[in-house]
Amino acid sequence: MYEYDEECVMTFLENQGQLFDEPVAETIPEAEAFLEDCMAVVVESLDEVREYFEENGMDVDGMSSEELEEASEVFPLPNGQYLIVEG
Repeated sequence: MYEYDEECVMTFLENQGQLFDEPVAETIPEAEAFLEDCMAVVVESLDEVREYFEENGMDVDGMSSEELEEASEVFPLPNGQYLIVEG
């Protein structure tokens, strides 16, 4: 099981509307449980975001780095990492 730090959980909690029409979590424990349930991952760079999508069958061949970063499943973290949540 992956451990999500507070920065990661708070970023998801505050920005979950970019991926979901209605909130899936209202508290920090709910957000952490949701991230664990959907097996969200944290990666170090946009290159790793691209690799993750490619490994999971998503066609990202013509997507720029900006388009990858703006994908609804990608949550940029304040520390420069990226949280990927598949809804």
